[in-house]
Amino acid sequence: MLKPVAAKGFTLLEIIIGIVVLGISLVVITGALGPLFKQSTDPWHQVRAAELGHSLLNEIMARSFDQNSDRASGVFRCGENNTSCTACNLLGPESGETRTSFNDVDDFNGLSLTDSDIVGSSGASGQQNSLVNLYKGYSAAVTISCAGTELGLANDQLKKVRVTVTTPAGMAIAFSAYRGNW
Repeated sequence: MLKPVAAKGFTLLEIIIGIVVLGISLVVITGALGPLFKQSTDPWHQVRAAELGHSLLNEIMARSFDQNSDRASGVFRCGENNTSCTACNLLGPESGETRTSFNDVDDFNGLSLTDSDIVGSSGASGQQNSLVNLYKGYSAAVTISCAGTELGLANDQLKKVRVTVTTPAGMAIAFSAYRGNW
């Protein structure tokens, strides 16, 4: 005589309990990993901000120290040969100057760029279109100040260039450099 084989498997109650436990586990795991996804973009934004900050600093530092400096041959500096340097309270662009015509460091004082304003120094439209997509949501602000006394010089003989880039996540990253009258 054959023995009856015991039925193997799960009951409906066991399956429902398993699904509930699995659901709770997935909610806990995704809740713990969720904030990590947001933080994973921070390094990418920091690299983009560094590229933009260094690019702006290079553009600014390539200009003459002052409006009254000799640009053609560099024979004299402002403050020499009966010339004076721009007063520290008058830093900024001269009347009618735009970014493409800035010719000295302090012209950049107060420059503020956002999204579509972030273009290469030439402002060419082809270049503009490529940068708009790269820096969507970013902003940059430039501040120039006299800083000679910080290093033991006459105050108007050194300018501090500060570029602050803000990422789409709201993280502000500052870059600074000194431009001397030499």
